[in-house]
Amino acid sequence: MSPGDAERAYQVIRCQIIEGVYLSGARLVEQQIADHLHMSRTPVREALRRLESEGLIVVERNRGAHVRRLSRVDIVDLYEVRARLEAYVAEVAARRAQPDQVAALRDAAADFERVAVGRHATTVGQAEARELMAANTEFHDQLLACGSSPGALGLLDRAVDLPLVFESFRSFGVVELRRSSMFHHLIADAVASGEPERAGRLTTEHVLQGRDVLINSIDPTGPVKSTSPAGTAISHEFQNLLEVQ
Repeated sequence: MSPGDAERAYQVIRCQIIEGVYLSGARLVEQQIADHLHMSRTPVREALRRLESEGLIVVERNRGAHVRRLSRVDIVDLYEVRARLEAYVAEVAARRAQPDQVAALRDAAADFERVAVGRHATTVGQAEARELMAANTEFHDQLLACGSSPGALGLLDRAVDLPLVFESFRSFGVVELRRSSMFHHLIADAVASGEPERAGRLTTEHVLQGRDVLINSIDPTGPVKSTSPAGTAISHEFQNLLEVQ
């Protein structure tokens, strides 16, 4: 086994789960993956253990590994947790951000806008979703960098479900992308002006807007029922705020 085989197996399988090559519930057969990657089963097994610890897959005795399944309620709960954590991060950023960090946050918002708003296609393909996700991740990483502690970073990292974020971008249209870009700029403005409560409210709504698009694309059986009274109130507050012309 080459020293880098386990890392390569991890990166490949993780990317394929995030991008939906392996769908929810799909079995991950060690030998098949090892043959595809031209390596032994040992590094694949190590990669699967790592992915299990991150919650991306489930390993069951006598049944092997499969991509974890999420119900509608699971998705709502995950986004509620993420919204609360990231709102806190935004509040901290508004209190602690230094000028150079604010500048980096604004640059990241502008970069996302170039990717999101400069499109001509009405649907998001695989390559475009990768580009959007990279630009979005950069913005949220910059927000995290504005004064958050390592402990907060670790909590949020575990709360952000990357396959759901990727699938959400695949479901975005022109209106949703413009709205997401506008939220990035508004959050950056609130951080720059030192307004923690405003930054937190904007970030909560930004995350919940993404949740709503995702839920509607995979299970359009009715409105999303937030488990958080605060989240519901915020959503009502912003209902008419961001109508895209």
